[in-house]
Amino acid sequence: MYTAMPARQLGKSGLTVSAIGLGCMGMSFGYGAPADKQEMITLIRKAVEQGVNFFDTAEIYGPFTNEELVGEALAPFRNEVVIATKFGFKASPTDTSRWSMLDSRPEHIKAVAEASLKRLKIEAIDLFYQHRVDPEVPIEEVAGAVQDLIHAGKVKHFGLSEAGVQTIRRAHAVQPVAALQSEYSLWTRNPEAEILPTLEELGIGFVPFSPLGKGFLTGAMNANTEFESIDFRKILPRFTPEALKANQSLVDLLTKVATEKNATPAQIALAWLLAQRPWIVPIPGTTKLHRLTENNAAAFVTLNADELRSINEAADKIEIMGARYPEHIEKMTGR
Repeated sequence: MYTAMPARQLGKSGLTVSAIGLGCMGMSFGYGAPADKQEMITLIRKAVEQGVNFFDTAEIYGPFTNEELVGEALAPFRNEVVIATKFGFKASPTDTSRWSMLDSRPEHIKAVAEASLKRLKIEAIDLFYQHRVDPEVPIEEVAGAVQDLIHAGKVKHFGLSEAGVQTIRRAHAVQPVAALQSEYSLWTRNPEAEILPTLEELGIGFVPFSPLGKGFLTGAMNANTEFESIDFRKILPRFTPEALKANQSLVDLLTKVATEKNATPAQIALAWLLAQRPWIVPIPGTTKLHRLTENNAAAFVTLNADELRSINEAADKIEIMGARYPEHIEKMTGR
């Protein structure tokens, strides 16, 4: 039995997706040891049953294993779902387990597309994002390479991730950008100043990743939370015990509103995002079925103008402690 979820259009691209998507990265990568593959296949298929038709992955997640997982899980539903994946990194020649090297050369983009198509078991990539802006390759060349793939029928839509306003404009002038994927939530509001007005002007959709603050906004962690050595939150300034303690007031705010609305803090965080623009589609990730169900139910939580104003006024008084990323990662964003 399938649940109907509200649909949203990503800008003027014509790409229509469920109001809430599913970020699949954490199933294979980033938040500790990979989850059990069979359990994750079941989870992804449960998401389809709950009305989700928008799934996010990337070759770097694993690397490669996440695309393979998503491809296998969604094979029975290929004509019903939208799969987004990404290019733009390459393995270090001296250590293939490290993928911090950027590479958006056109020939590399095309090679990545071919490999991703095989792993995902699909004939065309619905949405192909540049994962991070490569300062060595003009964005016009990147957009041109993706345009070639679109003309060849191997890609349907072009996306950018963590790009700045100038990059978005230059790319969009060559090949229309369907969506920008960047971090956005009640504790990461950087996109509001310049990014959102630019996307509105150009008719580009917005796909916030980490809409629940990498788990923090769910209320499931506190200053005593310990992360596994391979959990990348361990290196993030915002996840030190001091920062977690200082930022607890934001979770307290969400909890207060959630109690009044008979919802959960996570649902309020997602409903707040959905209320910002009609072309915003958050992609929370999870490895737990109860969290999947909780997140998807946020599509049916409505915050009225008074409630939104109250949340914003209270959030504006909270100073978030800790940078989003260490400096070397932050440098890859916002050009």
